[in-house]
Amino acid sequence: MLREVEDNPEEIAEEAMLTVIDYDRIRRAYHLEEKSMRQIERELGHGYWTIRKALDQSEPELYSLVKPRAAPVLGPYKGEIDRRLEEEAKLPRKQRYTSKKLYELIQAQGYTGAESTVRHYVGMQRQTFRRPEVYLPLAFDPGKEAQVDWGIGWVEMEGEQREVQLFVMRLCYSRKIFVMAFPTQRQESFYTAHAEAFRYIEGVPKRIIYDNLTTAVKRVLKGREREEQKGFVSLRSHYLFASRFCSPAKGNEKGQVEDGVGYVQRNFLVPMLKVSSFQELNERLLAACKQDDQRYVDRQNQNISEAWQEERPHLRPLPSRAFDGSVSREVTLNGYSQVTFETNRYSVPTDKARKHLTLKAYPFHIEILTTDEVIAKHERCYGSKQDILNPLHYLPLLAQRPGAFEHAQPLRQWRTTWPERYEELLAALYRHHDTESRAVREFICMLQLHQIHPDSLVETAVAQALEEGIPHYEGVIFCLHRLLDPTPEVTPLDLSAQSELAVVGLQPLSLGRYDQLLPGGAS
Repeated sequence: MLREVEDNPEEIAEEAMLTVIDYDRIRRAYHLEEKSMRQIERELGHGYWTIRKALDQSEPELYSLVKPRAAPVLGPYKGEIDRRLEEEAKLPRKQRYTSKKLYELIQAQGYTGAESTVRHYVGMQRQTFRRPEVYLPLAFDPGKEAQVDWGIGWVEMEGEQREVQLFVMRLCYSRKIFVMAFPTQRQESFYTAHAEAFRYIEGVPKRIIYDNLTTAVKRVLKGREREEQKGFVSLRSHYLFASRFCSPAKGNEKGQVEDGVGYVQRNFLVPMLKVSSFQELNERLLAACKQDDQRYVDRQNQNISEAWQEERPHLRPLPSRAFDGSVSREVTLNGYSQVTFETNRYSVPTDKARKHLTLKAYPFHIEILTTDEVIAKHERCYGSKQDILNPLHYLPLLAQRPGAFEHAQPLRQWRTTWPERYEELLAALYRHHDTESRAVREFICMLQLHQIHPDSLVETAVAQALEEGIPHYEGVIFCLHRLLDPTPEVTPLDLSAQSELAVVGLQPLSLGRYDQLLPGGAS
């Protein structure tokens, strides 16, 4: 309810301050508690006419001014301010009038009031002069377009809250969404995400809309023109899709995926996910994407999955192989059989070491290669100045230098986590051999079994060798082979239906039968 009144503060001051709760208290006191108006006036402190009005209606009226409040000091200058605000629409955005500048202009013309009065009036008038942004409703053809954007999310990983980068791709026709989390928004994450997204949607849209993100755009040129990154051009060429970039600061040009990022944050990550790794996180995000396929988008008569079934035949087919989204670097081996990437050092097998190698960095792992062979693979480290050492890489060198066994850093790290039965085997080898070096060499031979067999299998073989009293390398090999090719169990024949055969093998033996084998024996 709206009531227009003259600008008389004394008349409406009390009523303007009353809320729906105040009205409720007055009406309950009168109608339910049967208190008189005089008693309500005394207890609640309201005037007679205020109480009378509350009893006549259930909520306070809204007021609007019939005529603007008088402004004797600013009034003569309002026209000048309004004129300036109208003309500023033609000025560059960075060169429009501020409240302070308008205050200085009218002050030079004789205004003597406060700057805060001008600031308040300018704020109110800008609401009048500002036109709200409106957009055209759009419709898309199947397979024609998709939109891509990055967002930020928070998860609990390994017991700690951490920020993750969310890659979101959305098909414009079916609204099918793909989400994948990464530690960073670097090129290798961006390229890998595309390959995974295309594999998930089982095709490639003909065009994808992006922001002017640096992983794709090297330089923004005039209009829609962009100088793209070479790696991004290779990605486009591999999948044969076209790219279109939004105008700067115009996120509405890819509004579907902008909304999609927020939708993912609110629906896929709430309540906060608790995961042990990025692998688990992305498995759960992918499951959420599949579940979202059953959702009906507002004003659509089919769900996302059904719309995608219509769209899928219109997508470009996937190439025979996925795009390699890695970033390659030429690296040099140091004296400790390590290569450096982003301040972190990764180990290389000592028996395959070369002075110059190639390193490929993927979002979650790195590979180290010679000319035609991957010789090392590590989980990628995003820390700073860390040594990522695989103890198996140093076993060939350690076999040549058994005296360094107790002090070799890779082995000391491994030794803190390997099974206690390994220490029992090592102690048995020390007792069996006359020199420590021979015991260590045999133990290293056992450790090298991890290079070709699963850890759990080698650990079981060591435990069995100790239990069966053969605590040495040959004993471990025997138990390992038995685990790899166990003796099949023979099920006894059921002879209940042929009782005459049940006694075979149980009858008494006659040694005289062997005489037949002797010269001149019984015929």
